[in-house]
Amino acid sequence: MDEARAAVLLFEGFEELDAIGPYDVLRTAAERGAPVSVDLATADGAATVTASKGLRVEPDGRLTAADDVDYLIVPGGGWASRSEDGAWAEAERGVVPDLVAAHHDDGATVASVCTGAMLLERAGLLDGRPATTHESAKAYLRGTDAEVLGERVVDDGDVVTSGGVAAGVDMALWLVEREFGADVAERTATELEHERAEVRKQR
Repeated sequence: MDEARAAVLLFEGFEELDAIGPYDVLRTAAERGAPVSVDLATADGAATVTASKGLRVEPDGRLTAADDVDYLIVPGGGWASRSEDGAWAEAERGVVPDLVAAHHDDGATVASVCTGAMLLERAGLLDGRPATTHESAKAYLRGTDAEVLGERVVDDGDVVTSGGVAAGVDMALWLVEREFGADVAERTATELEHERAEVRKQR
């Protein structure tokens, strides 16, 4: 199997664990046999990004619509507070949703953590689809064309959504199992000492 490429899309004000949890899962899975690489990327090529609680990250590089990505992971953060940085701000700017839509159109599986689902919604990926998000954003999501579910992780094929913050670990472990096998997913979960949650599979 050829090596797959995953990217975690960062932006100012992202929620730390939304991004770092899946990143850690995928890196650990790669060490345990999954043919996947994972980068931290931004839409604007920023040298550093500051997360919602002050963590400063040096991304691996810029992600453009022309880059080849198999899995794109979108964190949330700052939605409920309508922060000037975070998912709300990025939804209003439109650059991140446009980039997400472009990669989905090119065949990438797009996965969100927490209020990152709002960026998928702005990208037009949740219309008529089952999805979940952080509890604080479910009322907003119910006002869209998405079918809002209460599950921790919802797999709808090329779009996977997960609930608040730590649910991203379960989402990433499910992606590892779905794409690279149950054995490597279990080895990864064991290394992380994480008790896995059930996943709602729609397709």
